[in-house]
Amino acid sequence: MAQEAQLLGTLKEYFGYDSFRPLQKKIIDSVFAGKDNMVIMPTGGGKSICYQLPAVLLPGVTLVISPLIALMKDQVDGLTANGIPAAFLNSTQSENEQQEIFSKLQKNELKLLYVAPESLQYIDAVFSAGNISLIAVDEAHCISSWGHDFRPAYTQLGYLKNRFPSTPMIALTATADKATRKDICNQLNIPHAKKHVASFDRKNLSLEVRPGNKKFGQILSFLKQRPQESGIIYCLSRKNTESLAEKLQEAGFSAAAYHAGVPNEERSQVQEDFINDRKKIVCATIAFGMGIDKSNVRWVIHYNLPKNLEGYYQEIGRAGRDGLPSATLLFHSYADVMQLQKFAQNSGNAEVQLAKLDRMKQYSEALSCRRKILLSYFGELIAEDCGNCDVCKNPPEFFDGTIIAQKALSTIYRLQGQEPISVVIDVLRGAQNAVILEKGYQQIKTYGIAKDISWRDWQQYLIQLINLGHIEIAFHDQNKLRLTSMARNVLFENQKVRLADVNLADIQEQKVEKEEKAAKNSLFERLRKLRLELAKEEEIPAYLIFNDAALKEMEKERPMTDEDFMQINGVGRQKMQNYGYRFIKEIIAFSKEKREKKKTSKGKTHKVTLELYQEGLSVEEIAQKRGLTATTIYSHLAKLYDSGEEIDLHRFVSAADLKAIKKARKTLNDPDTLKPYYEHFEEAIDYWTIRLALTILERES
Repeated sequence: MAQEAQLLGTLKEYFGYDSFRPLQKKIIDSVFAGKDNMVIMPTGGGKSICYQLPAVLLPGVTLVISPLIALMKDQVDGLTANGIPAAFLNSTQSENEQQEIFSKLQKNELKLLYVAPESLQYIDAVFSAGNISLIAVDEAHCISSWGHDFRPAYTQLGYLKNRFPSTPMIALTATADKATRKDICNQLNIPHAKKHVASFDRKNLSLEVRPGNKKFGQILSFLKQRPQESGIIYCLSRKNTESLAEKLQEAGFSAAAYHAGVPNEERSQVQEDFINDRKKIVCATIAFGMGIDKSNVRWVIHYNLPKNLEGYYQEIGRAGRDGLPSATLLFHSYADVMQLQKFAQNSGNAEVQLAKLDRMKQYSEALSCRRKILLSYFGELIAEDCGNCDVCKNPPEFFDGTIIAQKALSTIYRLQGQEPISVVIDVLRGAQNAVILEKGYQQIKTYGIAKDISWRDWQQYLIQLINLGHIEIAFHDQNKLRLTSMARNVLFENQKVRLADVNLADIQEQKVEKEEKAAKNSLFERLRKLRLELAKEEEIPAYLIFNDAALKEMEKERPMTDEDFMQINGVGRQKMQNYGYRFIKEIIAFSKEKREKKKTSKGKTHKVTLELYQEGLSVEEIAQKRGLTATTIYSHLAKLYDSGEEIDLHRFVSAADLKAIKKARKTLNDPDTLKPYYEHFEEAIDYWTIRLALTILERES
């Protein structure tokens, strides 16, 4: 087992970090002990270091099973930038390229080799060509049909442990519930693997759910607050990705569509453009994202409801991988629930998928802390509300909704449970469309009983009544609304019903629109531009040079020497050598410009005071006009007088005070601060009078 000092030295040397994140050290120690491990760690939690760091120190090569070519390339580029020899094998390479990799394996010149699960023939060749010290199965949830992103090729990986029983294996994924974790270990033939489950609490991600009304307008408002930030919009259908990307382009945003139907070459280009910051926004189906290791994705929007919480959690996890604050927004609509219900019913394990969809629905319709619901799904319980979800930030206001509930339940009763939500609302609002008139529903006693409540608000109230258990949806029978046994208490026993105010989403939207934009001319922006220049020069993604968190730390600490620059998290020896000079130069230049600007600004503010003084305004009038304190104006006048301007300070200091202060200066032996004078006069003469008197005496002497 490697010593702690050696592990920490390797962590800083190659990855730029001074300490391990939670669980990383424990997992790495287990790997060095030769044990199999199952790692559940959220996106951005540092999974890759759990096998990449051991790979550096182990004698042979670490074989990494990875699902996508793009993900392999991204990882290899990142490792190479850190000075770690790595490569990947896949069917797109020429025979010569593959032979060159096998040659490096035989010479023990590689530390990590990435291979896709579909390329098992390469894996056999790798085993015969090199000394395999560790096998890592990344995105391991793909092996289980109980989870999400199921990939049939992954199910063939079980033979690896049988063939190489003494080689430790580590399986890693960001999301898996207990059933999926067990299935992963069984299928990989590592049933006794040590399980490490990190906290799923990504505190830097804000969670927000909004009703899916006028979605495009809401998205535009959201994006206008984040003009320079990268993000992903997930859609349920290919058609939506294309139409949404087109609308965003027309609105002036850098956006592109991505889905499985897009030609491979075009799809790869979209991904490359996004990774390299040439495109800021990708509108995509869930086919997009697994191969994205982009650390500076600042937001994720779900245009439609995801089918389960695992997928949702993994998708929002693509935001804020660098640990900086990032936003997530989910649009929820009844139509999405119905469509996903149909998909689930037609799946191979319908019962499981329907149950998972129900949990997703509960999350989106929650009136309590969303993070609590999300974390509890993965078996993690927290006592306090998170304070960083929309419910915590804007708790719902409840009111007595008994009459509203009775009107709705009575209407469903009179419709004999034979109509879906849309028809129920039309009856309540007294609509005169074809369905209502043909079926004679205008004759129902409750027809038009609630015209004063909007269609959208009625939809939200009915959803709340469904969640409260008074109504159920007959998904198997055209989504008809039916009463439950609990509805009788409200209808006939006058049981009270508390409903949440449905207008809070509008209030929150107005609040969001008032958020201030970040300053454009910050050091962070300057460093980000420099990073982009370097990325273009080297033809690698910008975040592989430094992530946003490292740039933020540089902005805060302002390192101006090699030693100080090495203290920044994310700066290893290789990156210091490659990029340190140019970043330090930029920081020094920015700091110098700020000093000059401050000096110029100071000169300008004194000049304004001088002009107003020359116009004959009193100190109090100047202070009021400029929105400054009188003390600040006196300070300006003292500096102007000291620099030779024609200022009559005797106007502000009486002859008696001047004489007393002159005497005190001699008595106190000319102290460097004003406080000794103030105390000497027992606070009878204020600070600004003392300051002005000393300025006069200084010039006279």
